[in-house]
Amino acid sequence: MPAPPPAAAPVPDPSATTLAVLLIGPAGAGKTSVAKYWADHRRVPTAHISLDDVREWVRSGFADPQSGWNDNSEAQYRLARRTCGFAARNFLANGISCILDDAVFPDRPVVGLGGWKRHVGPGLLPVVLLPGLDIVLERNAERSGNRRLTDEEVARIHGRMAGWYGSGLPIIDNSQLDVPATARVLDDVLARSIASPPQW
Repeated sequence: MPAPPPAAAPVPDPSATTLAVLLIGPAGAGKTSVAKYWADHRRVPTAHISLDDVREWVRSGFADPQSGWNDNSEAQYRLARRTCGFAARNFLANGISCILDDAVFPDRPVVGLGGWKRHVGPGLLPVVLLPGLDIVLERNAERSGNRRLTDEEVARIHGRMAGWYGSGLPIIDNSQLDVPATARVLDDVLARSIASPPQW
């Protein structure tokens, strides 16, 4: 009698697994909305850590990158990322998953993946959220304060994010997806990443 075929490995359930996820994307991609929704609807304790929120803990003397990327804005960015990484490691050590969101550029080491991997750990799962330019422009127009960018800046950032294609990282085009649907796709992507972690 031939041996029965090996049983397929069970698909991991990301909603019941302690994870560290980095959601990458341009301004207006929906990173924060998706991250909050995803964290709210998991079966295990989960924290949402937004790099922009942590950067804005600095009140007096805040170095806004929109006013120009310089030594001060870079130093505050690095400090915020280290702070986010420390918080993420602390949550994970206490059995709490976390999802971080940041506009990580594929072509800029200062705001690249290496720092996140160094600060959070090698188990971090990066996922790129990249809707079409028309979508991010529309969403950006609904913003206010220093979170709203010029159309030119949004287009420039979106164009640079296209560098993630071919990187090996999972990419979700959520142009036609609402937040709950995007979160479901994110779970599918994470299940595959848990089973076969991306090389980065």
